[in-house]
Amino acid sequence: MALTSRVLGVGKAFLLTGAMVATYFLFAAAGMRVALRSQEVSVPDLAGQPVATATATLEMLSLIIRVEPARRIHPSIQAGSVILQEPPPGLTTRQQRTVRVWLSAGHRPNQIPALVGQTERSAQLRVQADSLELLSIAEIRSALYPRSTVLAQEPPPETRSTSVSLLVNRGERTVTYVMPDLIGAGGTEAADILREQAFRVTVVGDHPYPNVPPGIVLRQYPQAGFQISPGEPISLEVSR
Repeated sequence: MALTSRVLGVGKAFLLTGAMVATYFLFAAAGMRVALRSQEVSVPDLAGQPVATATATLEMLSLIIRVEPARRIHPSIQAGSVILQEPPPGLTTRQQRTVRVWLSAGHRPNQIPALVGQTERSAQLRVQADSLELLSIAEIRSALYPRSTVLAQEPPPETRSTSVSLLVNRGERTVTYVMPDLIGAGGTEAADILREQAFRVTVVGDHPYPNVPPGIVLRQYPQAGFQISPGEPISLEVSR
């Protein structure tokens, strides 16, 4: 009987200890869940709020605002106020998360500025600053106008529009030639013609070649068919 009582006592002790451990983990899990939920907030609706008001609204909820640079025309929301946000309103998120917002550029189309005569870079910066859309950039190559200069625009200046296209001069195209096949030609004559086109020609005649008269081109560099520009070096090896 005494042994049975001792076994029962040990069993009760194990049961009591197990119950206490289970209770501890239960309360710990519940406490952690409450703590995590206490850090969750519902994303507010920022539409129509000026950026300063939207920033203050998010700071009260321990959220961070990030204003995207591109603005969009809106028929009813004033310029500088929120028109779009991500995450959307009502979504539950954790504190210290970032909320992205896009601002309105106003309800009226912007007036197209005068861009002709500006550099391409300056025109692009002006288009961006005026919240316009750059639809396309066409190009020409001419020596009559400065390089990277806007020559035309569509629509013209002082037009009410939200987009613009530009015509830009890329500068005069570099003159190139196709290297001819000079093998078998007279080295002196070929060199004179190439030098007249501003090429730097070197003629070398170190090796005799059976049955070939002296001064005939045996090898050339660059080889025939290569693109070359004035001023580039050309080497001709001729028979001796």
